[in-house]
Amino acid sequence: MAEAYFGRLLTAMVTPFNEDGSVNCEAAADFAEWLLANGSDGLVVEGSTGEAATMFMDEKIAVLKAVVERINGRAPVIVGAGTNCTASTIELINAVEACGVDGLLVVGPYYNKPTQEGYYQHFAAVAKSTTLPIIVYNVPGRTGSNIEPKTIARLAAEFPNIVAVKEAAGNVAQTAELFRVLPESVTIYSGDDGLILPFMSVGARGVISVLGNIGGQMLQDVMRLYSEGKVAEAAELNKKLVPLANSMFIESNPIPVKYAVTKVTGIAAGEPRLPLTPISEANAAKLDAILAEYGLVKA
Repeated sequence: MAEAYFGRLLTAMVTPFNEDGSVNCEAAADFAEWLLANGSDGLVVEGSTGEAATMFMDEKIAVLKAVVERINGRAPVIVGAGTNCTASTIELINAVEACGVDGLLVVGPYYNKPTQEGYYQHFAAVAKSTTLPIIVYNVPGRTGSNIEPKTIARLAAEFPNIVAVKEAAGNVAQTAELFRVLPESVTIYSGDDGLILPFMSVGARGVISVLGNIGGQMLQDVMRLYSEGKVAEAAELNKKLVPLANSMFIESNPIPVKYAVTKVTGIAAGEPRLPLTPISEANAAKLDAILAEYGLVKA
């Protein structure tokens, strides 16, 4: 099997905010550095976990430039560049291309609920607008509809810059179908940390991860063991990993993981922006206990 296009573990990194709610570009660069030292092969900046939906264009450009400059070509930097409007998606891509990014994560248009032909036409227009590699992001839980494997296969056959899929439908059978219909050159990434092992068993090669913000090495170990044929050992480690992965969703993402990043790394991630709210006291206490149990909080 071919290697994953951008590496096995891409972390969908949080965007640190200052106490006044403004973006903290220096902390973002520091955190990107920390992630590379703690298991990440590459970074996804300004995805769902990065709160792109509540960031203005000038903020997106400032954070992206800070991360790209700090990483300086040592790892791929992919930027979330999807909206629910084809024209504005292309406009966003044109703006971020100049920042020196290595690829684009483009979510299926949300709210509109396109037909499969609509999905095809959207991604075809996007692919024609850029030479950058594109990861198609399928996440029905956030967009309201599913991009079917046959649609992604049609796109991959026609546009060589569509190089990967982030599959977050939570459906092992659909992932197996993706692997059946896609060329080997197209990487399937799991969009769910807790499903990486079953997804790899049917053809996925990596994960675009929330848990990678604090637990990248555990994810790498699970994937490495599976790739080495040590399936039982991978399953045992995955059994330990799943409760930690699930804890990142005790409230809406990225509320728990932003709290956890501050605790684990010492880099202040700040509070999420409205309409997301700070983690509740009860869930903060639960998360403190889980992080302590896994030995992730540094003394």
